[in-house]
Amino acid sequence: MWIRSDGGDVSNSIALTGCGGTGTPTAVPVDSDGVWLHIVTYVDVTNGQCTINLETDGNAGDWTNFDGVTFTSGSAPIAIRGGDVSSLYRSELDGGVYYNSSGVAQNADAQLSAAGMNYVRLRVWVNPEDGFDDEAQLLAMAKQAAGYGQKILLDFHYSDTWADPGTQTIPAAWASDTFAQLEAQVQTYSDQIVAALVAQGTPPAMVQVGNEINAGMLWPDGSTSDWAQLAGLLKAGIVGVHQAYPAAKIVLHLAGSSTESELASWYSTAKADGVSFDIIGLSYYDYWDGRLDVLQTDLDDLAAEFDKPVFVAETAYPFTLTSNDPTTSLSFSTSADLDPGYPATPAGQAANFRDVLSVVQAVPNGLGLGAFYWEPTWTVVAGNGWDPTNPSSGDGWENQAMWNYSDAALPVIADFAAR
Repeated sequence: MWIRSDGGDVSNSIALTGCGGTGTPTAVPVDSDGVWLHIVTYVDVTNGQCTINLETDGNAGDWTNFDGVTFTSGSAPIAIRGGDVSSLYRSELDGGVYYNSSGVAQNADAQLSAAGMNYVRLRVWVNPEDGFDDEAQLLAMAKQAAGYGQKILLDFHYSDTWADPGTQTIPAAWASDTFAQLEAQVQTYSDQIVAALVAQGTPPAMVQVGNEINAGMLWPDGSTSDWAQLAGLLKAGIVGVHQAYPAAKIVLHLAGSSTESELASWYSTAKADGVSFDIIGLSYYDYWDGRLDVLQTDLDDLAAEFDKPVFVAETAYPFTLTSNDPTTSLSFSTSADLDPGYPATPAGQAANFRDVLSVVQAVPNGLGLGAFYWEPTWTVVAGNGWDPTNPSSGDGWENQAMWNYSDAALPVIADFAAR
């Protein structure tokens, strides 16, 4: 169904009822630009009939449009309801506390798993100065996740620190390598890390070969200014992954800050240079990358052009614009850039993540896999900061975590429920 809404409603959804089976309603997302979005819902019909419900309960002046209803066979489950909990291990060591909805202190991943989170995303750095986000921590977190029945998306940064569109620093131990040696390092290291996960019984279902590599990786050697070399590094990583675990699905992950045409050009070039991959992963932050129609266009068009599954590898939204940590500034606190359809409140945070999942769910032909919420457990805990070279640094992410400033679980956790 195609929908358009200005938000503000008490409730707003589509649903299928009287069908015999039990379905889950899909809430109508808000797009403050007034652009049409398409969403889906599904149910197992067992009695030969079904009623389509278009429901809106709005305040004076609120409006919602429904159009283009299609009723057809098929299903649209959200296969991946994940979270990147890479910082949780250090939080636990440093005394981080997480209270559940009953006010009882409980392991954060246990709470997320109980809510329905079925995947974890875990980053790994080569030789971080503070020793966190390294191979040992990765293995420990993978064991914890497996204990809760969660599958693993392994996120290679191929760096000693953060890798993103603006920073792709070669690990210090590899800095003097020739390009041929660097290719060998990437292949051997990828094999080593995945083999270690396999050996302890926690093989990764999916592996990101690089993190937000819009401009390449392992700069300057793997910059997009020399696509042949970037392709060589990507292929080396993929070979290493599959040497250790052939069943792993390969993800190529870009930040959503690029336009759809730029994203498509990147994947086309990778394909033309012989880089074989299984899944497209995009970062999407509403306040930085554009409203939900931007995400929908990117996902739908890329899935159609490359005939590959897509998912959101990173997303998050604030429940407040105030800080809880005087040691550093918040990563996002600009009210002017906030999506007007989703206030920075616990309810607004929950609605935004819910609707990101709905946009992915609606990717045609079942190619939308789901989404990962980035760092839902990164609350303020002394020693658990963002800078691996500075143990006193803060994280700047606490206003987008899934626990509030009293360490109590927020409503957004319920978004992980299966549908």
